[in-house]
Amino acid sequence: MKLLLEIQDNKASFFLEVLKNFSFVKKATQISNAKADLIEDIKDAVEELKLVREGKLEARNAEDLINEL
Repeated sequence: MKLLLEIQDNKASFFLEVLKNFSFVKKATQISNAKADLIEDIKDAVEELKLVREGKLEARNAEDLINEL
């Protein structure tokens, strides 16, 4: 399982050290804010796609999307 946590900057290094000392934690690494934002954006996009496929949200026309860019 992978987790994404948001920790105060002044506590992050301490928290990473604590995590690394648990035998069941395979890996603990820090990611940039930009990468965390990208992960959140992708997660939101996947959720929206799921809602579109379930018919709970209307899909946008691709041409409208391209024109918006």
